Amino acid sequence: MIRRFARPYARAIMDVAKTPQVAAAVRDELATFEQARAGARDLQELYANPGFDLETKLKVTRSISQRLGTGELAGRVREVLIRNHRINNLGSIVEALAEMIRQATGTLAADVRAAHQLTPDEQASLARTLEAKFGSKVEVTITTDPNLLGGFVAKVGSEVFDASVAGKINRFRESLM
Repeated sequence: MIRRFARPYARAIMDVAKTPQVAAAVRDELATFEQARAGARDLQELYANPGFDLETKLKVTRSISQRLGTGELAGRVREVLIRNHRINNLGSIVEALAEMIRQATGTLAADVRAAHQLTPDEQASLARTLEAKFGSKVEVTITTDPNLLGGFVAKVGSEVFDASVAGKINRFRESLM
């Protein structure tokens, strides 16, 4: 869920980045940092605790950023978020930025649940199939769902493309009735 405060930050990043490609690179760097931050309880507590001064938070952030090898623009964004006490909300900002990048490039988001981990060739084939079906470039996010017996279920916007075994069985059952 994209929170209301996230969109102005995402819009500012888009404006400063100037192109969707630069914004996408910044999004990727911010997402990498967010994974590190969200995966470390001590970092979450550091950024949430007002007892730590701003300089300590910035110093830790710069150290992590240096290890991750992130660029200057992503670093400035993180510093602004720390100063505005929004760094713990970075996930929502990254999500809002991704949505704006998709809008700017005419790309659709496809959330795919697959029965098993897909190989790179299967992922590419799936992306091509969805792009042909929807007539637009598609950004595919794939998660593994052990509840599916086989196949996949793709959600693009409000449309669901069910190519799962259970979906095929249900369609077959309905055709018999």
